[in-house]
Amino acid sequence: MVRSALLFGMVNAAVALWSTYLFRDQMGGHGSLRAACVVVLIALGAGMVGAERISAAADNNLYADEVILSRETRYQRIVLTRWKDDLRLFLSSHLQFSSRDEYRYHEALVHPGLAAVPSARSVLVLGGGDGLAVREILKYPGIQKITLVDLDPEMTRLFSTNPMLTALNGNSLTAGRVHIINADAFPWLAENRDMFDFVVVDFPDPTNYSLGKLYTTVFYRALAKHLSRQAMVVVQSTSPLFARQSYWCIVETLKQAGLKTYPYHVYVPSFGEWGFVLAGQDGYDLQEFCRKVYGSCRRVICRSCFTSRTTCWKWTWSRIVSTTKCW
Repeated sequence: MVRSALLFGMVNAAVALWSTYLFRDQMGGHGSLRAACVVVLIALGAGMVGAERISAAADNNLYADEVILSRETRYQRIVLTRWKDDLRLFLSSHLQFSSRDEYRYHEALVHPGLAAVPSARSVLVLGGGDGLAVREILKYPGIQKITLVDLDPEMTRLFSTNPMLTALNGNSLTAGRVHIINADAFPWLAENRDMFDFVVVDFPDPTNYSLGKLYTTVFYRALAKHLSRQAMVVVQSTSPLFARQSYWCIVETLKQAGLKTYPYHVYVPSFGEWGFVLAGQDGYDLQEFCRKVYGSCRRVICRSCFTSRTTCWKWTWSRIVSTTKCW
């Protein structure tokens, strides 16, 4: 990003210098203008040489914690910060997770849908190059194949090789059942013919056109063609508290694509209330989810606090358990 800005500046300065020759008969003070252009070009050239140092200095001022890793890729800027035992990932300055509470997000993202799909064998993950959603999916021994499609190869490489990051995702990206594809999800779906029993859509929030096209009816209809009969899709859908209109817009877009929707949300301390949407061509089987996680639906104590064998997820379901009574 820094080099791109400096390069455009150099192009503008070069055009200004060329203009002093092109319009020399219409303007005075040629010498001083040309000297100023040359000085600007030299300054910008020096900036190009020290672009990494400039970026590092900007990172240190932008992030509250120590920056321990920084990468500029073709698609985004990857920054990892650390404070004590808390690792935080930022993509293009947007927080993606905190290692202290990411489990809340990823458990809520994966388990409500996957646990309710009987005999799931094949799973597709779109985005999620950090391998944290894949880590949760690998807990299901019946899953035979996990296909991860992420645009940025540097992202999947880092989370496959960096010791701090592989410790966090449990080496999920190097598991034998995982197949990584570095491609744009939209054209990949159009070219691929595989069918899946469960799909995780874990893209960043649609802050630009490239991401926004992945939240459209066209994309969701293309995705629906890859769903098996009883398959479910889960979409991370921003905060229903802080971005309520965006959240319900995603729900409505999935409906317009011909899918039945089941929105829910969970509290993640690093983000606050965070929303997801389950969708499928058939209804959501709450009893199947309860049976797999709790043994029976009578173990569901109330609509806002589900206790699993390992942790209290405290999912608040918008519609899925809206009629579930406390036992």
